[in-house]
Amino acid sequence: MPVNNRIAALGADMAEWRHQLHRHPELSLQEKATARYLEEKLKGFGVDEVIAGLAGTGVVGVIRGESPGDAIGLRADIDALPIVEQTGVPYASENAGVMHACGHDGHMTMLLGAARYLAETRNFGGTVYVIFQPGEESLGGGRIMVEEGLFRRFPMRMVFGMHNWPALPEGNFYWRKGPVMAAVANITITVTGRGSHGAQPERSIDPIVVSAQIVTALQTLVSRSIDPVDSGVVTIAHIGGGDTFNVIPDSVRMLGTARWFVPAVGDRLEEGVRKLATGIAASFGATAEVDFQRAYPPLVNDAAATDLTRRAAAAVVGSDRVLEMPKPTMGGEDFAFMLEAKQGSYIMLGTGRADSAGLHNPKFNFNDDMLVTGASYWAALAEQELPRKS
Repeated sequence: MPVNNRIAALGADMAEWRHQLHRHPELSLQEKATARYLEEKLKGFGVDEVIAGLAGTGVVGVIRGESPGDAIGLRADIDALPIVEQTGVPYASENAGVMHACGHDGHMTMLLGAARYLAETRNFGGTVYVIFQPGEESLGGGRIMVEEGLFRRFPMRMVFGMHNWPALPEGNFYWRKGPVMAAVANITITVTGRGSHGAQPERSIDPIVVSAQIVTALQTLVSRSIDPVDSGVVTIAHIGGGDTFNVIPDSVRMLGTARWFVPAVGDRLEEGVRKLATGIAASFGATAEVDFQRAYPPLVNDAAATDLTRRAAAAVVGSDRVLEMPKPTMGGEDFAFMLEAKQGSYIMLGTGRADSAGLHNPKFNFNDDMLVTGASYWAALAEQELPRKS
């Protein structure tokens, strides 16, 4: 099923849907208008059932084929980011300070296009569940959907995800078996000392100096306590403390992230962050509170399911444009929760052009030329893995 099929005729409509979604982005687990739009579209396409409310704003469409059979799930994420848009496009965000800077507007649109095609043609056996998942960016909507019974209410053999990737050439698909994206932890370290006048530092226990020592020491965790053949990241991305030039504050708050693939590495990083922060603080007479919140597990692709994604992608763009990812990425993705609970796989669609901005960039804009390609992939996957029974 190459892209020059009935889905190609939906290209202009799909771009319009995407632009509408782009104009009205909503933050994680607040996607009420987005969910209503998705419900209306799915019902208009003649989808058999539309169920709303999983994880608050999640939507699931049920599409039954021409004959009984297995079921698979196709998932897209629906939330946006707290970023001020700088694209200058006529359909730019109308929600101040919020934008679709990760391409979730494109993900929704590609799955909507596939849903319309599948509902019209029914050229498969069994059931396709189209899953529109909220809260991917920060609040683990995938975990919430699983905990609320996604796979009990909608029994499926496998579940599949896809993400656009503007750093990779447009029209290529990228697959990988095993670990694809890293486990994620959010780190908060609060260092408390004693404030004083900046001209009298001897009267203080300076939490800024203590924090600087902690940040420096944390850089040794990966380089000196993790096996070099494993991967790990510890990054402090925010330090806040004090309000003016000449006052040493009582406390400093640091925010950061840790990433890993191997569970033992995650345990070692958590232990190391706690020991270093509290030990260094104590050596200066200060205290450190460490909150190491494990947000997402690693995203690990099932080998057999990944073979299925490769076959479907090759049917759309040709096998020479379906390439193996040379290594996993340290980015995180809450589709990992679904893959912990159900066999499945996650594939990347290259959407890069010469002028493409990166993900989470205020100038990022999804490549509309890839909407038909992505929708065709979803449709090919459904038709190949759920053949009609005569």
